[in-house]
Amino acid sequence: MEVYLCAVGIVAPGLVGWAQAAPVLAGARSYHPEPLPRYSPTMLPANERRRTTATIKLALQAAAEAMSSEPVSAPGAVFASSDGDLDIVDRLCSALALPERSVSPTHFHNSVHNAPAGYWSIGSGITAPSTSLSAGDGSFAAGLLEAATLTLAEARPTLLVAYDHPAPAPLDRIRPMSAPFAAALVLTPNRPNGALARLWMALGRSEETTLADGLEQLRRGNPAARALPLLGAIARGEAAGVTLPYLDGTALEVRCEPC
Repeated sequence: MEVYLCAVGIVAPGLVGWAQAAPVLAGARSYHPEPLPRYSPTMLPANERRRTTATIKLALQAAAEAMSSEPVSAPGAVFASSDGDLDIVDRLCSALALPERSVSPTHFHNSVHNAPAGYWSIGSGITAPSTSLSAGDGSFAAGLLEAATLTLAEARPTLLVAYDHPAPAPLDRIRPMSAPFAAALVLTPNRPNGALARLWMALGRSEETTLADGLEQLRRGNPAARALPLLGAIARGEAAGVTLPYLDGTALEVRCEPC
C-alpha cells in the first residue's frame, strides 16, 4: 500500500507545531518537555468553543495545523484515540455515583468517541465522511492503516488525527499516560507538489521501533505518541523503515522515503 504524506501537525509538551518539533525529532536539538500553551479553537463558533474539552482541543489543534499547511478540498478524515475523552468518562462516572444521577447534557454530548470529529466538521465546514476508531496501544497504526486505505479506495485526500490525553485521578491509575499528545497527517493517493514523503505500509511481526531518552518516554507514555518514530524519519528527510505496534502481536511496517 503506497500513499503520499503532504503535511504534519503535532501537539505535545516541547513539540508544539511541526516547525518546533522537526529539529527535535531529527536529532538537531535536545528534547525539553514544556507545558502546553493554552489553545482556543477559534475555528468554532463561540457556543461550541465553550463546550470543548482538553481532549477535543488537542485533536483540533493538530488537525488545524496539518490542514493549514496543506489545504485540500473536502478530505475524508480518520480520528484515532485509544481511550477517547477520559476526563468526560470520569465526570459521567462521578455523576452516576451521586443519588440524583444528574448528567450534564454537555458532558453526555462529548462522551461519544466521535465528538472531536464532529467538532472538526463544524469548525472546518468539511462535511465529508469521517471515521473514529480505537485500538488500544495500536490506535495510531490502526488509524494510519485506515486512512491509507480510504485514501486509495476513494481516490482523495484523507486527514488522520491521532490523539490521547491523560486521565484525571483515579482513572490515571488504571490508564496512566505521561503527557498529552496529538499528531495529524494529510495523505493523498498521488504525489502533489511539496509532498513530504512517500509511505509504503504492510502488516508484519517485527519489533516496534524505539527512540532514545525523553522521546522514548513520551512514545511509551501515550498511545498516540507511537507515531514518533515515523515523524522522526520524516523530520530527518531520509529513507527509513519504522515498525509501529498494532494488534495481537502484529505490527504495521512503514517504509518512508522523502519526496
